[in-house]
Amino acid sequence: MDTPAPHDTPAADRRSAERGGPDALAIETIEALDAATRAITEVLDLETVLQLIVDRVRALVDARYAALGIVDANHRIERFITSGLTREERAAIGPLPRGRGILGIMVRDGHSIRIADIAQHPEAQGFPPNHPVMRAFLGVPITLASRVIGHLYLTDTRRAPDFSESDQRLVELFARHAGIAIENARLHDRLAALRVIAERERIGRDLHDGVIQGLYAIGLSLEDVEVLVQDQPDEAVERVDHAIDGIHRSIADIREFILGLRPGLTGGDLAHSLTALADELRLTSAIDVEVDIPDPDALGHLDAAAGGELLHLVREGLSNIARHSRASQAILEVRGLPDEVVMEIRDNGVGFDSTAIAPGRHHGLVNLRERAVAAGGRLEIVTRPGSGTRLIVHLPATTEAQTT
Repeated sequence: MDTPAPHDTPAADRRSAERGGPDALAIETIEALDAATRAITEVLDLETVLQLIVDRVRALVDARYAALGIVDANHRIERFITSGLTREERAAIGPLPRGRGILGIMVRDGHSIRIADIAQHPEAQGFPPNHPVMRAFLGVPITLASRVIGHLYLTDTRRAPDFSESDQRLVELFARHAGIAIENARLHDRLAALRVIAERERIGRDLHDGVIQGLYAIGLSLEDVEVLVQDQPDEAVERVDHAIDGIHRSIADIREFILGLRPGLTGGDLAHSLTALADELRLTSAIDVEVDIPDPDALGHLDAAAGGELLHLVREGLSNIARHSRASQAILEVRGLPDEVVMEIRDNGVGFDSTAIAPGRHHGLVNLRERAVAAGGRLEIVTRPGSGTRLIVHLPATTEAQTT
């Protein structure tokens, strides 16, 4: 049997000789692969995942340089992330590679390729100016559901003159996990975008149902003011005064929407924010608002997401009172119970028949129910014409809160 030359010895065998046998090698290799795959699958930000993939694969086979090329539907390289180059070195190389030469082989065939010396390969086209010299090359496709979504490129392993078959198998295993990690990050980005769209639609509905309609009504009331100035000046002055008051109310509504976009708060900060919402209604309307939060620390039993939803719920509930209730008094009350936090807003307004609401109208009530459900809670509306309205929200306390 011929003895392989030193540079032909697989990297795994070389490490085995250095570290005490194949068992020690196998354990070390599995641990390294496991650490690399866990690192890339625990991150959901796409940009971070792409850079982490190329950094981890370079360390996995101890390569001097590594790159990750993401391809589009036409198999053209649209992203190229590098590892082992400084930002200045990468900028000096110039534009993205166009997928020709050796990179073009992978784009065309979609298979792994291992080359001992790039310069000796028949399809090599040389390097652009300012590109570091590279010799050994290992390229592995990243696939997802049998579709190539990118490629890993590695050059110049520090362990030997070229990459081994063991190195190739290791990178191919890592590439399978990389494809899943990339897709997970992309799905996370899409989900975040959908959430933004949904929130924009909600705000649009609320603005249309309240602020925009209010401003439209103000515009209608001012249409004949020019004529009234001549014939009924007192009426004209009263119309203008009402319009000014309405504009101030619209400004206050917009401020409430802006406040509602802030991140969720907990504990005393949340109690302070709820009080500020009540103060805003008191200052921008003729409604006397009382706040009753005997134990602000009870709000700390809500997680950050539920605290944010509570802030939105109170904002929308108080806004509904200002728009529709014709109330002179309102009470905001928050109580912490052993397994839940209960918020109630009640007013002495005109009330309404909740069974007579036409479908597709009163988006505010729909939004209130959806927010309560999103926070894992439930909403009660107790009202009838002429008797005011009670809005009651039950939100679950966290597990930690229930066991204290």
